[in-house]
Amino acid sequence: MERLPAIATDRRQPTFMSNYDLQRIAHVIRGLSADGVEKANSGHPGMPLGCAEIGSVLFFDALKHNPANSKWPQRDRFILSGGHGSMLLYSLLHLSGYDVTMDDLRSFRQVDSRTPGHPEYGDTDGVETTTGPLGQGIANAVGMAIAERMAAARFNRPGYEIVDNYTYALAGDGCFMEGISGEASSLAGHLKLGKLIVIYDSNQITIEGSTDITFTESVKDRYIAYGWHVQEIDGHDITQIKDAIAQAKKVTDQPSLIVAKTSIAKGAPTKVGSASSHGSPLGEEEIKGLKRNLGLPEDEKFFIPDELQGLREHMQKQGEAQEAEWSKLFAQWAEEYPDLAKQWNSWMAGELPEDIDEVLTMFSPGQKLATRAASGKVLNALAAKMPNLIGGSADLAPSNNTYLEGMGNVRPGDFSGRNFNFGVREHAMGAIVNGIQLYGGFRVFGATFLVFSDYMRPAIRLSSLMKLPVVYVLTHDSIYVGEDGPTHQPIEHTESLRLIPNLRVYRPADAEETAWAWVEALKRNDGPSCLVLTRQGLPVMEKTAGWDFRKGGYVLSEAKGKLQLVLAATGSEVSLAVEAARLLEEQGVGVRVVSIPCAETFYAQDAEYRSSVLPDGTAIMVVEAGVTRGWYSLKPGAKIAVYGIDRFGMSGPGEQVAARLGLTPEAVAEHALAFVRSN
Repeated sequence: MERLPAIATDRRQPTFMSNYDLQRIAHVIRGLSADGVEKANSGHPGMPLGCAEIGSVLFFDALKHNPANSKWPQRDRFILSGGHGSMLLYSLLHLSGYDVTMDDLRSFRQVDSRTPGHPEYGDTDGVETTTGPLGQGIANAVGMAIAERMAAARFNRPGYEIVDNYTYALAGDGCFMEGISGEASSLAGHLKLGKLIVIYDSNQITIEGSTDITFTESVKDRYIAYGWHVQEIDGHDITQIKDAIAQAKKVTDQPSLIVAKTSIAKGAPTKVGSASSHGSPLGEEEIKGLKRNLGLPEDEKFFIPDELQGLREHMQKQGEAQEAEWSKLFAQWAEEYPDLAKQWNSWMAGELPEDIDEVLTMFSPGQKLATRAASGKVLNALAAKMPNLIGGSADLAPSNNTYLEGMGNVRPGDFSGRNFNFGVREHAMGAIVNGIQLYGGFRVFGATFLVFSDYMRPAIRLSSLMKLPVVYVLTHDSIYVGEDGPTHQPIEHTESLRLIPNLRVYRPADAEETAWAWVEALKRNDGPSCLVLTRQGLPVMEKTAGWDFRKGGYVLSEAKGKLQLVLAATGSEVSLAVEAARLLEEQGVGVRVVSIPCAETFYAQDAEYRSSVLPDGTAIMVVEAGVTRGWYSLKPGAKIAVYGIDRFGMSGPGEQVAARLGLTPEAVAEHALAFVRSN
């Protein structure tokens, strides 16, 4: 076997391996990847084999990173947007010294392993974001690149570039077919994100065959039109890869796309260039031929040659030296700018101001305003206390009431502002705010109409999966939108969002509950929250003593006589329920009104508390201007009726539409009375 030259371990400055070293590492990556997929009997070997040189150059030459500390703030970020090629990433992480062991590689795609089928944030050391749904990774990368520029604008000072890192993404044909990549890339070009480098694995193969059957556009020309700097290279030529990255770094006012022409399953004797290598193991004989072509032992699994056994330690030492150099600069900066250093440490630790609860007393009974308007007031009050609270809207800030007054807009060349103009790009917005949150230091929100949450649902799902404390502000929450008609009147959306695990959906009943919803969302650090808000005005209601929003549901008002019915409601229907309860009380029916602003939190309470709100043996009717199905599980075994809307809405003034669909106190009371009498 041809031996690899010894690798230098001089700690005084980063070392750069020869092209021969990098090619040898690429071949080892191919062997590890093929073996991992074969042992699992499932996976995607084609991309790892096709992108081995790209991965080798990135991890062992281009990236500034410390495998011994994968959370070093100054590291370059790498996102495998084509997450199906995860064995490429896991092989790179292992070889470069991250906490990914050989046993982890051998347990690829197995239950409870640290090497799942697609990269999962939080499961594997060095994985920056969860990828798999194609295109999401590119949009996450745009968010990370934005966050880097925003952090630099806030913390860098002359002579102290403490924020100065690149964001890299590796994406394939499928990523560029997905619409989200176009949305995000268009915004990245507009913002001139010069520290974003995307490498396009252009192998022209998808599961169904050649991309010619569906995808014949010029991606190069599309990205030039977006305002990107574009290069075309041979993705297997290490010199060209290195030169292209170096050239991309020289371009400071454009994001860069490197179109790397590659062959899927490079090195495989019969499956190179074949769609069959995309998502199926190569087979033992094909792997033997692959290893024979690469100069690797044919019968050894997960082989790493002796001359590479010190590679992990070398990369760790190199990374530690880079971090030590940065830490020295950081210490000097902190001494000269102690207030900035204090802010940095607070932001990175995710601390909240001690006086955040002051917003809870902003409103009082007797006021009347839409919860979207109340949210805008609360948001601006919170932003004054939290300089790291940032966000924006998908071209709807005036309607969403999400503009941070006097706090500037993010613009090309100026990232000191705190408001984003995402444009009409809901899906990209969702993934970009995920990327900003992943970068660290910021608390971020994104806003649109509730009905358009469908456009960014995949990104909301991923923030829930990654446990990111993103806040989604979703206004115009029901048929009260009125004249815009059923295309803009959400019916199923609130309930469908409640189905996403680890997502908290707040539908506040008034301005006071809205303030509580914001505070609870910001105090959360283990997942995202949706604030579902009204267009129409709602009264701030009197509440029983000791009411507790934090439990997700509480008694708003008690029955005046013997309790016969609980009217439970959310959002705008809580005040409707109060009016219906008054009518029922006049007919001698004792009614308790319960507000359930967050069903997920209420369900999480113990049985004793839930029964104290919804007493055993008492009839319960839930009122919500949306689909009724989910509410039947509110209290299993209880007598439950649900009063809602199991059809699309209609165009007309909001109050008239509500009356036509039965959302009036009289109609609710009539239905409730019939329910009580039948029980």
